[in-house]
Amino acid sequence: MKAFQDYYPENVAHCYGCGALNAHGHQIKTYWDGEESVTRFSPEPYHTSVPGYAYGGLIASLIDCHSTGTAAAAMFRLENRGMDTLPPFRFVTGSLHVDYLKPTPLSGQLEIRGSVKEVKGRKVVVQTTVLVDGVLTARGEVVAIQMPDSFGST
Repeated sequence: MKAFQDYYPENVAHCYGCGALNAHGHQIKTYWDGEESVTRFSPEPYHTSVPGYAYGGLIASLIDCHSTGTAAAAMFRLENRGMDTLPPFRFVTGSLHVDYLKPTPLSGQLEIRGSVKEVKGRKVVVQTTVLVDGVLTARGEVVAIQMPDSFGST
């Protein structure tokens, strides 16, 4: 099964969080799990804030890219189209809000889950949670805005 990000065309596949063409980025992969989207990510020791815990910016970037990918997949789903059909849906962040509930350990795999709260025109609101071993450590909300066709082309 292909991840949402596997459908991104080359001109928008350079993102630090989700771009397959960014060798230094996270290169997250997001999939549907019923009505929720899910990404699994294993942080590296260099993702540290204080010994043993993940840097908050990492958590925010994972929520951000997971949510914009979820927004794109949700629009395809809403229109009952495959993610390989044209025109493509691609989203950028209009707003990102993160609540850090507990320190996120570096050990173990992060499970990032998203659910679509609202779709209105070119805007999709996604609520996302971050869990480690079933423990909720952060939650976020992203207002994702559909990119104009000219965005990302050089």
